[in-house]
Amino acid sequence: MNDPADLREPLQKRLDLALAMAGEASHLILSYYQSSSLAVESKRDASPVTAADRGAEELIRARLAREFPDDAILGEEFGEKPGTSGYRWILDPVDGTKSFIHGVPLFGTLIGIERGTECVAGVCHFPAMNETVWGGRGLGAWWRTGNGMVHPARVSSVNRLTDATVCFTTVQGYARVGRFDVFESLVAQAHLLRGWGDCYGHILVATGRADVMVDPLMNPWDAAALVPIVTEAGGSFVDWMGQPSIWSGNGISINRGLADDILSITRGKAGPMPKSAR
Repeated sequence: MNDPADLREPLQKRLDLALAMAGEASHLILSYYQSSSLAVESKRDASPVTAADRGAEELIRARLAREFPDDAILGEEFGEKPGTSGYRWILDPVDGTKSFIHGVPLFGTLIGIERGTECVAGVCHFPAMNETVWGGRGLGAWWRTGNGMVHPARVSSVNRLTDATVCFTTVQGYARVGRFDVFESLVAQAHLLRGWGDCYGHILVATGRADVMVDPLMNPWDAAALVPIVTEAGGSFVDWMGQPSIWSGNGISINRGLADDILSITRGKAGPMPKSAR
């Protein structure tokens, strides 16, 4: 259902700002990319973090403080700031930090926007490829390729798992949540499995270049921006039980023709909530 115009206008303004901030953050991130002097630290949960992660989130938070000071913020690196406007920004400045550290370009900046408890807009920008995908409720989903061309983002029409391309981040993730059976079932039934992981795999689904992304380990900041993008592209973002939640610790981006087949695999038993997805 599309929102009325009085709700779309403030959402569009925030989405425009999210696109601008993602571009600004990319300049900072790329200044560290493939640098031999890049320092990598481990957070309490043993996940890696760099100056690019922290600097990009600080940049985005500073811009939000000027433009929408009453909006709440939840970010991977600096936690939560309360707000009073009814909007909340959910930030993952470098989703796929391990790819970033290894000099692999499949990392992205994720900026999600909540209104109330619903994810209503999102931006995913890939600095190293100069590619951006974004979407907003009632505003469609769009894909700007590396050459600057803008196209509607649409999921594929594949409706048989035996014909589907399925993405994942790491094989170890399935073992960590005690669900290696899911990975084995995907290997046995899918046409093609590829480790095009983190946000890149989900965006491949939103743009029709892959059909399913099955992620056993996700935090809310990994997922919030993806929900409106995938949904506006004609697909679904759900947890492994089929619920539209960003708080379940896992997630699936999927075209709707494959939902029943994939959920029949992922349902069965819940894995433990992860401390961190990345």
